[in-house]
Amino acid sequence: MTNLLLALIYLAFISLGLPDALLGSAWPAIYPDFEVTVSYAGIVSVIISLGTIVSSLLSDRLISRLGTGKITVISVALTAAAILGFGLAPNFWVLCIWAIPYGLGAGSIDVALNNYVALHFKSSHMNWLHCSWGIGATIGPYIMGAALSGGSGWRGGYWYAACIQLAITAILFLSLPLWKRREQADSAAARSSKTDPGAENNAPTTVEEVLEPTVQPTQSGYLKLSEVVQIWGVKAMMVCFFCYSAVEHTIGLWAATYLRLFKNMDAAAAAAFASMVFLGITLGRAVSGFLAMRYSDQQMIRFGMILTGLGLLILIIPGPATLAVCGIMTIGLGCSPIYPAMIHSTPQIFGRERSRAITGVQMACFFVGVLIMPPLFGIVADHLSVGLLPVYLSIALGLMAFMQYRLGRLADV
Repeated sequence: MTNLLLALIYLAFISLGLPDALLGSAWPAIYPDFEVTVSYAGIVSVIISLGTIVSSLLSDRLISRLGTGKITVISVALTAAAILGFGLAPNFWVLCIWAIPYGLGAGSIDVALNNYVALHFKSSHMNWLHCSWGIGATIGPYIMGAALSGGSGWRGGYWYAACIQLAITAILFLSLPLWKRREQADSAAARSSKTDPGAENNAPTTVEEVLEPTVQPTQSGYLKLSEVVQIWGVKAMMVCFFCYSAVEHTIGLWAATYLRLFKNMDAAAAAAFASMVFLGITLGRAVSGFLAMRYSDQQMIRFGMILTGLGLLILIIPGPATLAVCGIMTIGLGCSPIYPAMIHSTPQIFGRERSRAITGVQMACFFVGVLIMPPLFGIVADHLSVGLLPVYLSIALGLMAFMQYRLGRLADV
């Protein structure tokens, strides 16, 4: 049962990544059809991100009522409907309406599956699952490219992607009895541990159980946001996720512009080589899964930050564009273990019962960083220089390293 459930989670992670890169690959064909400017893509992206933030913050309450299995099915169904709606949208404003379920479907499933894997599986699986997300994100543009080159247009690309998502939804729906049996087994195990006569004499598993013993889920099974942020270390964790998203998404958005304007690379080559950051993240997570069998989450996070810092140093060093491409690839490799390891370490640092609520806040902070930091660098590049990209990213990485050091001391206890 465990192996089958894990296979379904891998499939769900692929479905989670599939829609993420569709908009970017389809937008050059969409905006002329809708007679809007190219910048309108930012409006759609913001709506999707806001929906993801909202559903992430509500995820603890929703999962406590519906369970991980039902949330997974509902979320994938929402994204499938939204993708189909994108393909059928007659104008830009209808596209914006469909962007709402697009974002809402992404947040809760992200929290549900990440927390479930953090609680029940080893760190290696967390890395491979996020590698699966990268596979899904890579498949999306290929589907769109095939539709555009084959004459189906961008609408056909969305329809093909929707069919895949609907098929995954059907598979996950049929797996609901499996989820139910696993959740019943987990509940029985939790009740058994609470009624254990020797449980009261057991030492707390985390420092927070000593520092914040009163901040525990209510009888309804969830924590309010105001309660979550009171837990010692959560604010530092929020900053870590905000800064990580700043590094990953800012380099992802601006790498091509940096290579073109600051390193004078040809525009087509710059666009191609900018993808090295995503290739580095995907390949890095495949390798990190094996490394995580030997090294702890905190060691993986530290290794990733050091490698990311090395990549930024390569960008800062004056040199040809090929050296900058090596730096971008190194940054991608460095980013690869950080995000999965931070999520996987959450139950260890904050306790199993509070990990789901904290994971929801983590996801929300991640997408707040996506909303703010890449556009903010656009202002910096416009008024100062795009060459400040490695400096901008270094500030975010430095702040993340400082906060992670504080959290790491707890995890090592």
